[in-house]
Amino acid sequence: MDKMPKWADVVLIPLISLILAAILSALVILGIGEDPVAAVNMMVSGALGSTYGWGYTLYYATNFMFTGLAVAVAFHARLFNIGGEGQAMLGGLGVALVCLYVPWPHWTIALLAACAASMLFGAIWAAIPAYLQARRGSHIVITTIMFNFIAAAFLNYMLVNVMRPVGSMDPATARFNETVHLPTLHELLAPIGINFSKAAPANVSLLVAVLACVVVWALIWRTRLGYEIRAYGHSETGALYAGISPYKITMIAMLISGALAGLMAINNVMGEAERLVLNSTEGAGFIGIAVALMGRSHPFGVFLAAILFGFLYQGGAELALWTNIPRELIVVIQALVILFTGALDNMVRMPLEKIFLALRKGNA
Repeated sequence: MDKMPKWADVVLIPLISLILAAILSALVILGIGEDPVAAVNMMVSGALGSTYGWGYTLYYATNFMFTGLAVAVAFHARLFNIGGEGQAMLGGLGVALVCLYVPWPHWTIALLAACAASMLFGAIWAAIPAYLQARRGSHIVITTIMFNFIAAAFLNYMLVNVMRPVGSMDPATARFNETVHLPTLHELLAPIGINFSKAAPANVSLLVAVLACVVVWALIWRTRLGYEIRAYGHSETGALYAGISPYKITMIAMLISGALAGLMAINNVMGEAERLVLNSTEGAGFIGIAVALMGRSHPFGVFLAAILFGFLYQGGAELALWTNIPRELIVVIQALVILFTGALDNMVRMPLEKIFLALRKGNA
């Protein structure tokens, strides 16, 4: 019997963790001599008070949905994929190759090809650590961290020595052809009479991210493969007894995880920058870990957590721009959210479990 209801685990614990993180964040803001209420108002108005703010919030959230789903799928197989950053970098390389060297007649066809290329490159980059874990016993955390650095170095080499246009000093590719530019939310919503900001970078990739949430939910909870992934994650011994191959599950889960991380590139490379630049991932691979933890590795939870972190990113940028609060403080706030939803989860969970057990005994 569960020690607490499912809704308490999914909703109540993250909510209490968020409140605790908010209280500590307010104390930190007070400590530097600023008004926490004014800071919150500035973050809310900057991230949610206009279509421009919403555009940036949803742009960041789209990145975090992809990387959060990538981490979540690996979590279900009891694998800690910290390599989302490197897999997203390689996904960007796949997008750039497809968009630069193939003359696509329309963005819809280019988007399908870019999705396939980004997923392929991300999956290949995840496959090597997966194989090393499944066959050689190399810990997935160590190898995926190492592959982040290798991916960064490889991408730097490609941009500086291979893909940089002649005469350019910028370590980036040429801009993609206009036929592969993805429509923004302004262009998508204008035909139905919604006036969305032209300057906001949110684009059709948001719809792809939402679709990815639905597909991952169906995969994990409505297919035999998803059952095998979850069974292996709950008990390797039990999965072996049921005839589930650890090698197969490790490889497949990491391939799916890497593909989802690589898919992020359609948003930041194809949708926003419209070229491949250094550091285009902007740490989204690591934020995906926090998003998956906070979302309890459930696609709907990942969706909500990604929007929250998108709000923190955009609200934090506005806070740094219009107040004396440094941008680094937003990193502190994000760290507190991660700390309470991840590392200090049991600090909230254990007292709640005792409360629900006491209530259950009282009603018995």
